[in-house]
Amino acid sequence: MPTQTTEAPRPVEAAVTPSGRQAARARRAQRAKDWARRAPLLPALVFLIIVTQLPFVATVVISFTRWNALAPDNRGFAALDNYLAVFTDPAMRSSVVTTVLLTVTVVLVSLLLGLGLALLLDRSFRGRGIVRTLLITPFLVVPVASALLWKHALYNASYGLLNGALTWIWGLFGSDSPPQPDWMTDSPLAAVEMSLIWQWTPFMMLILLAGLQSRPADAVEAARMDGATPFDIFRYLTLPHLRRYLELAALLGTVYVVQNFDAVFTITSGGLGTANLPFTIYQTFYQAHDYGQASAQGVIVVLCSLLVATFALRSVSSLLREEVTR
Repeated sequence: MPTQTTEAPRPVEAAVTPSGRQAARARRAQRAKDWARRAPLLPALVFLIIVTQLPFVATVVISFTRWNALAPDNRGFAALDNYLAVFTDPAMRSSVVTTVLLTVTVVLVSLLLGLGLALLLDRSFRGRGIVRTLLITPFLVVPVASALLWKHALYNASYGLLNGALTWIWGLFGSDSPPQPDWMTDSPLAAVEMSLIWQWTPFMMLILLAGLQSRPADAVEAARMDGATPFDIFRYLTLPHLRRYLELAALLGTVYVVQNFDAVFTITSGGLGTANLPFTIYQTFYQAHDYGQASAQGVIVVLCSLLVATFALRSVSSLLREEVTR
């Protein structure tokens, strides 16, 4: 009877084709290139995290603690008590209203003035470069120096430029000047708003001027040849084109003006109903020494600013996409 021999099954080896090896090498080379591009940015990223994110995390932790330097023995976990105190504090509600009024007024007036100046600078005339440099100068002044300039050189009731101009105007009519107004006492919030408008109008002008210069010239020329008036061109061509630039300028201005502290602290010291959110946080931290509640106030302001900044980033992204698709 013939015997049959059976061979043991051989292990199946994974066959690696030359194309598979090339694809693996290409993936490794691409990963190496990606890391080579990212490696120089890692120190900056680590520094940014240490400088910005770690302090914010510490602020969030402190906002849940009961910590007042005037009562060092009464320290512990406060849960949401600090946040409840923030939302029920009358001074905080008043500062929110003041911040909204200050921000809306400064942003809207700066936008209108910046739009008018951008339309003027979009035209060709002799000395346009010098005029543009002079108009940009207020935005380059240090905020504290700008506030001091308005407080002493313009608003001062004894030697300020505004009261001096009023005295000169009354002198032209040959009559004695009436009592000079004290601008910082009679209109404290308007005094802060005027200094901020002077500072932020150039910023709005630059953004809107960039939008005007990116406007398609052939469409404007075709509209002129068809008999459109300058107002029609502005209404139906320029204004729709500037919509995203207006939104971007308004959002960025809102982010910065909401956080303004220099003008309020320097001009009025937060008195006479001009205390905004940053100044209220300053009072809670440095005068009341309530670190937990001040941290809760700061966290709320940061979250509100992030909401506005998110819309600003979306506007920037949409503008960049439009520029790429052109």
